[in-house]
Amino acid sequence: MANFNIDAAKERTYDAIVIGSGISGGWAAKELTEKGLKTLVLERGRNVEHIKDYPTTHMRPWEFEFHGRMPLEVIRENPIVSKCYAFKDGADHFFVKDKEHPYVQEKPFDWIRGYQVGGKSLLWARQVQRWSDFDFEGPARDGFAVDWPIRYKDLAPWYSYVEKFAGVSGNADGLEELPDGEFLRPYPLTKVENYFKDHVAENYKDRHVIIARCAHLSEPKDIHREQGRATCQNRIICERGCPYGGYFSSNSSTIPWAMKTGNLSLQPNSVVASLIYDEQKEKVTGVRVIDAITKETSEYFARIIFVNASAINTNAILLNSKSSRFPNGLGNDNGLLGKYLAFHNYRANVQAEYDGFPEFTTEGKRPTSGYIPRFRNVRKQETEFLRGYAAGLVSYRNTITNSGGMGSTLKENLLTLKLGPWKVGSHMMGETIPKESNYVKLHDSGTDVWGIPLINFSVDYDENDEKMIQDYFDEMTQMFESAGFTNIRTTDSHQAPGLDIHEMGGVRMGKDPATSLLNEWNQMHHSKNVFVTDGACMTSTGTQNPSLTYMALTARAVDYAVKEINKGNL
Repeated sequence: MANFNIDAAKERTYDAIVIGSGISGGWAAKELTEKGLKTLVLERGRNVEHIKDYPTTHMRPWEFEFHGRMPLEVIRENPIVSKCYAFKDGADHFFVKDKEHPYVQEKPFDWIRGYQVGGKSLLWARQVQRWSDFDFEGPARDGFAVDWPIRYKDLAPWYSYVEKFAGVSGNADGLEELPDGEFLRPYPLTKVENYFKDHVAENYKDRHVIIARCAHLSEPKDIHREQGRATCQNRIICERGCPYGGYFSSNSSTIPWAMKTGNLSLQPNSVVASLIYDEQKEKVTGVRVIDAITKETSEYFARIIFVNASAINTNAILLNSKSSRFPNGLGNDNGLLGKYLAFHNYRANVQAEYDGFPEFTTEGKRPTSGYIPRFRNVRKQETEFLRGYAAGLVSYRNTITNSGGMGSTLKENLLTLKLGPWKVGSHMMGETIPKESNYVKLHDSGTDVWGIPLINFSVDYDENDEKMIQDYFDEMTQMFESAGFTNIRTTDSHQAPGLDIHEMGGVRMGKDPATSLLNEWNQMHHSKNVFVTDGACMTSTGTQNPSLTYMALTARAVDYAVKEINKGNL
C-alpha cells in the first residue's frame, strides 16, 4: 500500500545546497557530488544544456538577421547591457535584459549578468592568471582594506587542481609576480608582439611581455576527453557557447561531471530569496526559493550551504536573510556586509602603429592575447597611487580593399588586397581599492517581480584610480615610443564601474570576525555551515582576472567543509 504520509520537508532535504551554477557554483557542485554528498543546485535562470542549447553556435555571419549587430530598438531598451562587448546578435539570449531585472544606481554601475544554468561561464573572457603573494599581501602592506587570511602557498595546490581539470593554455614564464601553473601548449605571440617582448626585456628589467594564460584546450588531455571536450577550434565566437567544449564552462565541464555521479539535483528557475536561520539550532537549515515562473515559494534544507550566486546577488541574498539573531543580514554582526565592494578599472587604452615587419602578418585566430603582468608597486611602494595594473597587448594588420573603378577595373581592384601597417593596442586592468564607501544594500521600498528588495548600488572611482590611469598612459606611451611605434593615441572611456564584469567583495574574507565576514576557509564567522566562494568573498581585487581564484577557493572550501562534516563539526 502506498504511503501517503510523506514528509514534504524530508523530500526537500539534501546533504548540500549550492546557490548558483556559474564558474564557482559549478565547481562546488562537482566537488560536493564527487565526495558523495547529495547536492541540490539552485539556479535562478533557465536551463541551458551543453551543445543542445547553443542555437547560434554554427550560424554563419550572413545568416544573422542583423549581421551581428543589435537593432537600435534593442539598444535603446537595454542601455546598460548593450555596452558589453559580447552583447550582439548571436549571444544576446545569454544576457539579462535591463528592464526585466532592474536595480537602483545611486551612482552609475553597469551590471552585466547572465541568468541561466552556467551563468556567465558561457560569456567570460576565459583569462586565467594566478595570483601571487604580492597580491595577497597588498592590503597588509599598505594598510588599505583588511589583510587576507591566506597566502599563495595556501592556494597554490588548488590552483593546480582546477587548472588540470579546466585546461589552461600558457607558457612557463618563471615570474614571481605571476606564478606558473599546469599549462597546455601556449598560443603564439605575433611577430610584433615578440619584437616588443624582446625590446621590453632589454630595456625594462622589471617588466615582461608574455602570452596570456587562457582556459582553452590547445591540446586536450585524457581528463578533458573524459569530459567530452575537444581541441579549441580558434573560432573566437565563444559567447555563443562552444559545441566542442574548447573552452571551460560550467555547462561543458563541471555540471555534467557532477551529474554523472548521480548525486546532483539541478533545479533551474529557482530564485533564492533568503537563507533560513534556526534560532534554536543556531545555524542555517535551508533556503527559501521562489519559482521564477509560478512565483510559488518553497523551502529546501541541507547541512551545508554554498552561496555562489555571483558577487552582487550573493550579497543581496545574505542581506535579505534576516532573523532575530541577524536583523541586518546573515552573519552581519559587524555591519560590513555589502561594503568594501571593488572592481577592475578598464577605462584606459593605448593605440599605436608600427611600420616594421612589412613582410609578416598574422595567420588564423587565437583565443587570447599578449599580457604585461603588473610592474608598478610590486616589491615596494614606488608611486603616488596604491597597488598597480596589468595590461593586455594585441597586434594585427588590416586588409585594405580598393572598391573603386568599374567593370574589369573594379574586379581587379577587389582581387588585389593590400595590408596596412601593424596596429598595436593595449588596455589597462587596474586594481581598485576596496572602500567602505563603495557598497551595495537592499532598497528600502522597491522590490522586483518576486517581491524581493531591489539591489541599490553606490560604487565609484576615486583619486587613486585617476592617478593609476595617468601612470598607465605615461608608461605605455614611453614603452611604445622607445620601441619605435608611431601615431600613439591614449583613450579614457570614462565608463562606469561594472563594465569590467569583475565585481568583487561585500562578504570579504579575513582573520578577525570584527572586520570580515568569512574565515580562511570561506566559512561565515557567525554561521559555520554557510560558505561563500564567488566574487563576494574577495578581500582585494589584484590585477588578474579573478575567475581562476574563485575556482581554486571553491575546491579548497569544499574539501574543508566535507572534512568538517566527517568530523561531526557541521
